[in-house]
This record gives sequence, C-alpha cells and structure tokens, in this order.
Amino acid sequence: QVQVVESGGGLVQPGGSLRLSCAASGIIFSRYTMSWYRQAPGKQRELVASITRDGIINYGDSVKGRFTIPRDNAKNTVYLQMNSLEPEDTAVYYCNANFYERDYWGQGTQVTVSS
Repeated sequence: QVQVVESGGGLVQPGGSLRLSCAASGIIFSRYTMSWYRQAPGKQRELVASITRDGIINYGDSVKGRFTIPRDNAKNTVYLQMNSLEPEDTAVYYCNANFYERDYWGQGTQVTVSS
C-alpha cells in the first residue's frame, strides 16, 4: 500500500521559516519525481517545487530564491524548506510522487503566514 504523508505545517509570522516533510512508503522512492504543490482558498492548485530522481529541480516563479526542495532517498523523504515567508504563501501544501503513470498524493498540510 502506497502512503504519502506530509507534516510540518503550521502558523508562522511573515518573514519566518518553516520546513515541511513528506514521507513516502510502498514505492521505490528513488525512482520518483517528488513535488510540492499548494492550493490557496479560491485558487487553483499550483506547482511550488519539484525534484526528479536525477536531482533536477524546478521552482514556481513566486518561490524562487526563498524555497528549496532537498530529498533524502535513504529516508524516503522530501522536504520543502520555506524561508522569507509571505502572507501570500498561505495555502494547503500537498506532496506528490510521480513515476510515469503512477501518481500519488498526500492529504495536505496547512501553512498559514500571518502576524
């Protein structure tokens, strides 16, 4: 059974930092492209960052220079390090694991940036 589980969300002040974790089980993690998406109320889900099995990284324009997406294949975990957070970063953050037609999502974790 495949499980993708996010953790680390919460409330943070503008300018602060937060690290999300996504642990996957039931898959050969190292083969998968791992991605973070987010969805704010009333908006479409958007790509935040992705990292391929070869380490190729792509960031959404709104987070470039502020977020990073390291992965640890030994721990079957991908992270989202978020720095210089802004109120506009408030959203539910979802983790995605993709390998060709195999596509798995986590349940999401809420991030709220507010003073």
